[in-house]
Amino acid sequence: MAGLEFDRKQMEEMVDKIVERTMRMDMTWDWPCGVAYYGISRAYEVTKNEKYLTLMKNRVDEYMELDLPNWTVNTCAMGHCLITIYEATKEEKYWKIVMSKVDYIRNHALRFADSVLQHTVSVNNDFPEQAWADTLFMAAFFLLRVGVKLKDEEIIEDALNQYYWHIQYLQNENTGLWYHGYNNISKDHMSGFYWGRANCWAAYTMSQVGIVLPESYLYPQFMEIVGSLNEQLAALKTYQTENGLWRTILDDPESYEEVSASAGIAAAMVANGNPLHMKYINKSIQGIIANVTEDGRVMNVSGGTAVMRDRDGYRNISPKWIQGWGQGMVLAFFTGVLDYDNARNREGI
Repeated sequence: MAGLEFDRKQMEEMVDKIVERTMRMDMTWDWPCGVAYYGISRAYEVTKNEKYLTLMKNRVDEYMELDLPNWTVNTCAMGHCLITIYEATKEEKYWKIVMSKVDYIRNHALRFADSVLQHTVSVNNDFPEQAWADTLFMAAFFLLRVGVKLKDEEIIEDALNQYYWHIQYLQNENTGLWYHGYNNISKDHMSGFYWGRANCWAAYTMSQVGIVLPESYLYPQFMEIVGSLNEQLAALKTYQTENGLWRTILDDPESYEEVSASAGIAAAMVANGNPLHMKYINKSIQGIIANVTEDGRVMNVSGGTAVMRDRDGYRNISPKWIQGWGQGMVLAFFTGVLDYDNARNREGI
């Protein structure tokens, strides 16, 4: 991509350090590990470094021996790395788990209204009739990848339906930004903040549809995704800080800069391929590099965040500790930069 400003050797070394540090984390089979290992799977796919595949496969095998949890929207995030491991090894045991997750999403997961997935973090009815932007990464994007691989139009349509309705529920058409969640019972966005990582989940997963889905322009829902993403990115660029990052509440100048959201938003800009975003991407490259330690820990990543009651609820989530989603989204960004020239035609996004 003309105009990208980065040192390839430095970035490849940083990817290696982040992968190594991530594999030292004791994450269980849940969404933090799912996002982290998605990043590692992208690192393997882009660099072809077999070490990354081996590390990930060995850990997944260990999880499988220890027994797996009941499925929820959040635990389905681990399906991303399973697709990569299966494609590399052709071992059916990994695909069997992928399909059990698909069966859960399609036939057992809680839904509401127009068959929209309710966000779930446990086997309980955690958030009745609530749509969260997180669901797009944990379940809808995963479902789309499987549907494409199987050439199963019903699965593809279900995945695109999730994108379509999450756009309707969560994006403010006046600002272009996304709210964190929507409550279908009270018909509101609860506290109603533009949470940074929610915008990361939305932007990144929407940016991948045209890359993953062949002839995406033939699906009417895809054109909705195109419009939504273009409006969102046009808005997001105006909230980038001088450090090349975005805040945990995007439009709150007193909120701290948050690196997982920043990496996901920047990765979406890379995948989107709009040359007008180049200066923002380059600014993010430097800003995010500055937040990776010598041993590969991504710093300034907010902890797990529900739809909080008020502004202080978001502001006071600690960004002190290493988090799987920070590791994973930075890997997604860096590998997107490394792989840009090899990426397939974006088909209109």
